[in-house]
Amino acid sequence: MLNQLSKIFQKDKGRRRFLTAATTVVGGVGVAFAAYPFLAYWQPSAKAQAAGAPVEADISRLEPGQRLTLEWRGKPVWIVRRSKENLQDLAAIGGQLRDPNSEASKQPNYAVNEGRSLKPEYFIAVGICTHLGCSPLYVGREEGAAHNLTDWKGGFFCPCHGSRFDLAGRVYQDVPAPFNLEVPPYSYLSETVVMVGVDPKGAV
Repeated sequence: MLNQLSKIFQKDKGRRRFLTAATTVVGGVGVAFAAYPFLAYWQPSAKAQAAGAPVEADISRLEPGQRLTLEWRGKPVWIVRRSKENLQDLAAIGGQLRDPNSEASKQPNYAVNEGRSLKPEYFIAVGICTHLGCSPLYVGREEGAAHNLTDWKGGFFCPCHGSRFDLAGRVYQDVPAPFNLEVPPYSYLSETVVMVGVDPKGAV
């Protein structure tokens, strides 16, 4: 008789443990589901993250004369590796430009120089024409003739209305675009990695 009562007691005890554990799990899941909308409310949406999140780019394989395109804040951003010849050309064409010293154009203070860049070799700019928002073509020095560009040193050409920019994004005179291409904030995380959207430490 005592053995039977003990067995029944053990079965009831096991059931109680199972029911208690099951209730705890179900309750925990319910709390999680109830809390999720409140937690999600405080998290930025994917759209909000994309709107302002910095973007990293590996430039280790970018050869002189090549361009890399990425997206930042819904805009195309170009990274161009300039050759030594390209850098020499920047100084030679200043008289043909509307704003050669970037006095009326948009760029960080550390990009107010002839190359409009942190490092002379690399040029980074928002790839949108300052006339009507088209996206200009990247036209190399040797490709200018194909676009009827005379004495072309390489740069960016907008076929929509004929605006031209050099390889520092500086606009030529006598074209519709009023300003140089915009240079976004950016910094180097290493010799081969660029982060667009963040100024370098100590920048003013």
